[in-house]
Amino acid sequence: MRSALIVGDLQAGVLGNYPFTKAVVPPVMELLPRARAAGVLVVFVRTAFRANGADLAGEVFAAFHRASDLFHEGSPGTEVALEVTADDVVVLKRRTSAFAGTDLDLVLRARGVDSLALTGVATSAMVAATLYDASDRGYKLTVLRDGCADQDPAVHELLVNTVFPNRGAEILTCAEWPAPSRTSGARTAPR
Repeated sequence: MRSALIVGDLQAGVLGNYPFTKAVVPPVMELLPRARAAGVLVVFVRTAFRANGADLAGEVFAAFHRASDLFHEGSPGTEVALEVTADDVVVLKRRTSAFAGTDLDLVLRARGVDSLALTGVATSAMVAATLYDASDRGYKLTVLRDGCADQDPAVHELLVNTVFPNRGAEILTCAEWPAPSRTSGARTAPR
Protein backbone atom coordinates (compact mmCIF):
# COMPACT_ATOMS: atom_id res chain seq x y z
CA MET A 1 0.00 0.00 0.00
CA ARG A 2 1.34 3.43 -0.94
CA SER A 3 0.03 6.51 0.83
CA ALA A 4 -0.32 10.19 0.06
CA LEU A 5 -0.98 13.04 2.46
CA ILE A 6 -3.36 15.63 1.01
CA VAL A 7 -2.93 19.10 2.52
CA GLY A 8 -5.81 21.22 1.27
CA ASP A 9 -6.15 24.99 1.08
CA LEU A 10 -3.51 25.84 3.69
CA GLN A 11 -2.55 28.84 1.64
CA ALA A 12 -1.44 32.31 2.68
CA GLY A 13 -4.73 34.13 2.12
CA VAL A 14 -6.83 31.48 3.84
CA LEU A 15 -4.63 31.28 6.93
CA GLY A 16 -4.38 35.07 7.07
CA ASN A 17 -8.11 35.75 6.80
CA TYR A 18 -9.92 32.85 8.45
CA PRO A 19 -8.81 32.55 12.10
CA PHE A 20 -10.27 29.05 12.62
CA THR A 21 -7.72 27.67 10.13
CA LYS A 22 -4.67 28.45 12.26
CA ALA A 23 -5.30 25.55 14.68
CA VAL A 24 -4.36 22.98 12.02
CA VAL A 25 -0.95 24.46 11.22
CA PRO A 26 1.08 23.09 14.19
CA PRO A 27 -0.07 19.45 13.88
CA VAL A 28 0.30 19.47 10.10
CA MET A 29 3.76 21.09 10.27
CA GLU A 30 4.84 18.43 12.78
CA LEU A 31 3.46 15.70 10.52
CA LEU A 32 5.09 16.78 7.25
CA PRO A 33 8.70 15.71 7.97
CA ARG A 34 7.55 12.38 9.46
CA ALA A 35 5.35 11.67 6.46
CA ARG A 36 8.14 12.49 4.01
CA ALA A 37 10.61 10.34 5.95
CA ALA A 38 8.13 7.44 5.78
CA GLY A 39 7.97 7.70 1.99
CA VAL A 40 4.51 9.27 1.88
CA LEU A 41 3.80 11.46 -1.13
CA VAL A 42 2.88 14.95 0.13
CA VAL A 43 0.36 16.76 -2.05
CA PHE A 44 -0.53 20.39 -1.41
CA VAL A 45 -3.79 21.49 -2.99
CA ARG A 46 -4.48 25.19 -3.38
CA THR A 47 -7.46 27.14 -4.68
CA ALA A 48 -7.21 29.94 -7.22
CA PHE A 49 -9.59 31.36 -9.80
CA ARG A 50 -8.67 33.16 -12.99
CA ALA A 51 -8.69 36.91 -12.40
CA ASN A 52 -11.21 37.41 -15.22
CA GLY A 53 -13.63 34.94 -13.62
CA ALA A 54 -13.76 32.64 -16.66
CA ASP A 55 -13.70 29.53 -14.44
CA LEU A 56 -16.40 30.59 -11.97
CA ALA A 57 -19.55 28.52 -11.63
CA GLY A 58 -22.29 29.43 -9.21
CA GLU A 59 -22.76 32.20 -6.71
CA VAL A 60 -20.57 30.74 -3.94
CA PHE A 61 -17.44 30.83 -6.10
CA ALA A 62 -18.42 34.19 -7.59
CA ALA A 63 -18.82 35.67 -4.09
CA PHE A 64 -15.29 34.55 -3.12
CA HIS A 65 -13.98 36.01 -6.35
CA ARG A 66 -15.73 39.37 -5.89
CA ALA A 67 -14.77 39.75 -2.23
CA SER A 68 -11.11 40.43 -2.98
CA ASP A 69 -8.19 39.14 -4.99
CA LEU A 70 -7.51 36.67 -2.17
CA PHE A 71 -8.42 33.75 -4.46
CA HIS A 72 -7.27 35.26 -7.77
CA GLU A 73 -4.65 33.17 -9.54
CA GLY A 74 -1.25 34.84 -9.23
CA SER A 75 -2.18 36.57 -5.97
CA PRO A 76 0.20 35.93 -3.06
CA GLY A 77 -2.84 34.74 -1.10
CA THR A 78 -3.13 31.63 -3.27
CA GLU A 79 0.39 30.38 -2.52
CA VAL A 80 0.90 27.38 -0.21
CA ALA A 81 1.71 28.73 3.28
CA LEU A 82 3.78 25.73 4.40
CA GLU A 83 7.19 24.60 3.16
CA VAL A 84 7.00 22.68 -0.11
CA THR A 85 9.95 20.41 -0.95
CA ALA A 86 11.14 19.27 -4.38
CA ASP A 87 9.55 15.83 -3.81
CA ASP A 88 6.12 17.29 -3.00
CA VAL A 89 3.36 17.89 -5.53
CA VAL A 90 1.28 21.08 -5.73
CA VAL A 91 -2.14 20.86 -7.39
CA LEU A 92 -4.18 23.90 -8.41
CA LYS A 93 -7.92 23.48 -8.03
CA ARG A 94 -10.81 25.69 -9.00
CA ARG A 95 -13.56 23.78 -7.20
CA THR A 96 -14.10 22.41 -3.70
CA SER A 97 -12.84 18.84 -4.26
CA ALA A 98 -9.12 18.34 -4.81
CA PHE A 99 -10.06 16.01 -7.69
CA ALA A 100 -12.56 18.20 -9.58
CA GLY A 101 -10.94 19.34 -12.82
CA THR A 102 -7.38 18.66 -11.59
CA ASP A 103 -4.67 16.11 -12.41
CA LEU A 104 -4.60 14.80 -8.82
CA ASP A 105 -5.94 11.34 -9.68
CA LEU A 106 -3.42 11.03 -12.52
CA VAL A 107 -0.52 11.92 -10.20
CA LEU A 108 -1.69 9.51 -7.48
CA ARG A 109 -2.23 6.60 -9.89
CA ALA A 110 1.16 7.24 -11.56
CA ARG A 111 2.82 6.95 -8.14
CA GLY A 112 0.87 3.80 -7.20
CA VAL A 113 -1.00 5.54 -4.38
CA ASP A 114 -4.09 3.75 -3.10
CA SER A 115 -4.45 5.26 0.37
CA LEU A 116 -5.02 8.93 1.27
CA ALA A 117 -4.81 10.88 4.51
CA LEU A 118 -6.74 14.14 4.35
CA THR A 119 -5.93 17.40 6.10
CA GLY A 120 -6.98 20.95 5.38
CA VAL A 121 -9.74 23.47 5.60
CA ALA A 122 -12.58 23.57 5.77
CA THR A 123 -13.77 20.20 7.01
CA SER A 124 -17.26 20.82 5.59
CA ALA A 125 -15.92 21.99 2.24
CA MET A 126 -12.55 20.85 0.82
CA VAL A 127 -12.12 17.85 3.14
CA ALA A 128 -15.67 16.54 2.72
CA ALA A 129 -15.78 17.08 -1.05
CA THR A 130 -12.38 15.45 -1.52
CA LEU A 131 -13.32 12.54 0.75
CA TYR A 132 -16.49 11.78 -1.22
CA ASP A 133 -14.66 12.08 -4.53
CA ALA A 134 -11.75 9.89 -3.36
CA SER A 135 -14.14 7.30 -1.95
CA ASP A 136 -15.94 7.10 -5.30
CA ARG A 137 -12.54 6.53 -6.96
CA GLY A 138 -11.72 3.61 -4.64
CA TYR A 139 -9.05 5.14 -2.39
CA LYS A 140 -8.65 3.94 1.20
CA LEU A 141 -9.23 7.01 3.37
CA THR A 142 -8.00 8.43 6.63
CA VAL A 143 -9.01 11.84 7.98
CA LEU A 144 -6.62 13.48 10.43
CA ARG A 145 -9.01 15.17 12.83
CA ASP A 146 -6.58 17.77 14.21
CA GLY A 147 -5.28 18.46 10.71
CA CYS A 148 -8.74 19.72 9.68
CA ALA A 149 -10.90 22.56 10.95
CA ASP A 150 -14.20 24.22 10.19
CA GLN A 151 -15.69 27.62 10.91
CA ASP A 152 -18.32 25.76 12.95
CA PRO A 153 -16.62 23.34 15.41
CA ALA A 154 -19.88 21.38 15.81
CA VAL A 155 -19.95 20.69 12.08
CA HIS A 156 -16.32 19.53 12.22
CA GLU A 157 -17.12 17.15 15.08
CA LEU A 158 -20.21 15.76 13.34
CA LEU A 159 -18.24 15.08 10.17
CA VAL A 160 -15.21 13.44 11.79
CA ASN A 161 -17.16 11.50 14.44
CA THR A 162 -20.15 10.34 12.40
CA VAL A 163 -20.28 11.18 8.70
CA PHE A 164 -16.73 10.34 7.57
CA PRO A 165 -16.52 7.01 9.47
CA ASN A 166 -19.87 6.04 7.92
CA ARG A 167 -18.24 6.65 4.52
CA GLY A 168 -15.46 4.19 5.48
CA ALA A 169 -12.80 6.67 6.58
CA GLU A 170 -10.50 5.92 9.48
CA ILE A 171 -10.21 8.87 11.86
CA LEU A 172 -6.82 9.50 13.48
CA THR A 173 -4.77 12.42 14.76
CA CYS A 174 -1.71 13.75 12.96
CA ALA A 175 0.48 12.22 15.68
CA GLU A 176 -1.02 8.76 15.03
CA TRP A 177 -0.33 8.80 11.28
CA PRO A 178 1.45 7.44 9.30
CA ALA A 179 1.75 4.00 10.83
CA PRO A 180 4.46 1.85 9.18
CA SER A 181 1.85 -0.43 7.59
CA ARG A 182 0.30 2.55 5.78
CA THR A 183 3.40 3.45 3.80
CA SER A 184 5.64 1.78 1.29
CA GLY A 185 8.63 2.50 3.53
CA ALA A 186 10.72 3.84 0.68
CA ARG A 187 10.39 6.40 -2.02
CA THR A 188 9.88 5.01 -5.48
CA ALA A 189 10.29 6.62 -8.82
CA PRO A 190 7.16 7.52 -10.74
CA ARG A 191 5.95 4.70 -12.96
